[in-house]
Amino acid sequence: MGSSKIPIVYTLQTCPSCIVLKEDWEKDKIAFEERQVDENQLFLDEAREFGDIVPIVVYPDGKVTMGYKDMIGCNIG
Repeated sequence: MGSSKIPIVYTLQTCPSCIVLKEDWEKDKIAFEERQVDENQLFLDEAREFGDIVPIVVYPDGKVTMGYKDMIGCNIG
């Protein structure tokens, strides 16, 4: 995965919780690298190593979270 200094966020373009996360983080000026799993097979394969619900956030310290706030994420099965 590499040693990114910012969180990596795996998303789907049409996922409501992904959209809200990106809007909130951009508003709060939180830097992140977005990897759209519906645009890139490699990103989809990477995301599936962490889980099957996006958004998936992989933090620089290795912590992984799925979903955002109390919203239902989108299944990438």
